Amino acid sequence: MSDFSVTVANASHLKYVDLICLTIAESAAQRGTGIAKRSPEYISAKIEAGDAVIAYNKKGTLAGFCYVETWGHEKYVANSGLFVNPIFRHMGLAKRIKEKAFKLSRKKHPDSKIFGLTTSLAVMKINSDLGYYPVTFSELTNEETFWKGCRSCVNYSILESKEFKNCLCTGMQYDPKNNRKTRKWHFIKKSKIYGRMVQIKRAVFTKNRKASILNLLWI
Repeated sequence: MSDFSVTVANASHLKYVDLICLTIAESAAQRGTGIAKRSPEYISAKIEAGDAVIAYNKKGTLAGFCYVETWGHEKYVANSGLFVNPIFRHMGLAKRIKEKAFKLSRKKHPDSKIFGLTTSLAVMKINSDLGYYPVTFSELTNEETFWKGCRSCVNYSILESKEFKNCLCTGMQYDPKNNRKTRKWHFIKKSKIYGRMVQIKRAVFTKNRKASILNLLWI
């Protein structure tokens, strides 16, 4: 992993902006679920403000990215747009990027709750290790602009039909006011249960009649 630099992005990394936007869009398409599309202007602003984390190898090839957003007058912080270049996956980069973004969020916004939405069990595991735990959507920001960012997700119609109270994504949150050791969510113990719950949500929300709810309930 020493072949990769994972650092807070700065103006010298603006050359990657177009590729970052393209990769975010491609990542969302491959997953079939949510990373909100962002414009080059938006990503550039995040980089220039020191609100992004970038990874690249010794040859300068873009390896991954993530950015930090604040909501509700900095009551909430989201680490968004995470991706890892497909050719560099399964090398622990996602964890390193998330850890760097988490530390950046804590440094710049020490009193803010950090949250995220994901359908990925791998990301849930990383979040759990950082001290996040699952929460309902009502515990996340109610700022309309945040939820508008989900419009580019293929599941937006589901979110809208559920009045922004539920979707295929799982909400997770880190609260600095809670003791991390006592509140840490033991993902490994819960992962099977959560995996089944994600399958059930997908079957119900997409009305997939071929999927049997009873078959999905076994642990």
